Amino acid sequence: MAKIITCNTNGIRAAARKGFFDWLEDERADVVCIQETKAQVDQLSDPVFSPEGYHCFYNDALKKGYSGTALYSRVKPRAVHTRLGWDPVDSEGRYLQADFDKVSVISLYVPSGSSSEEAQARKYTFMDHFMDHLRALRRKRREFIICADWNICHKEIDLKNWRGNRKNSGFLPEERAWLDTVYDDVGFVDSFRLINPEPEQYTWWSNRGQAWANNTGWRLDYQMITPGLADKVTGADIYKAQRFSDHAPQIMEYDLSIKA
Repeated sequence: MAKIITCNTNGIRAAARKGFFDWLEDERADVVCIQETKAQVDQLSDPVFSPEGYHCFYNDALKKGYSGTALYSRVKPRAVHTRLGWDPVDSEGRYLQADFDKVSVISLYVPSGSSSEEAQARKYTFMDHFMDHLRALRRKRREFIICADWNICHKEIDLKNWRGNRKNSGFLPEERAWLDTVYDDVGFVDSFRLINPEPEQYTWWSNRGQAWANNTGWRLDYQMITPGLADKVTGADIYKAQRFSDHAPQIMEYDLSIKA
């Protein structure tokens, strides 16, 4: 059995101050994927950022205090990849892949487009490039688990106020159609929805107003898997008992072994 956690910490140092690593120690996950670390590795010398029992990898953005991904694994990966050969994925540290025996786990941070039309255009460019990468992954003879803040909701069930957000970044028709292609054409699977079809399963809440208190959220964080793993999904949960950032950790369990 393998437990894999993904979480956008919106600043890993801030999340640490809110108890993220204390919680993580109790979870005993096999692999942990983190997005939006917002730190350079030389700012993470405190032992808390290298949890005991894990091999820890960080991929920083060139811009300080921005973006960045991390991955912790109890088993030492055979290889780790942090570059895809195009920007902004490379310059902003948005991709970190760990290869194990028969499966690879990826920590991915898809850009947000909510700040401006220019930001949304950059997001579309990222999505176009990453679609090519997803197709390339499917041609490989191994299974993949992509843990990400995708910054897109797929269906109406995935956000509370879907009617009012149809013209907003994260729920635009073009973004939802992109996910349709990822699932229906390329063949990836939304692991969470395989066993949890319930509404109001959100992973992000605005810090404005009473979004958290009223559960007015969006499901932006999920683990996308190759179809060979579809029958291996045994557990799906979103941890909301504590709040470490504006996102909640998503926890998946798989009937598989992570081996070197």
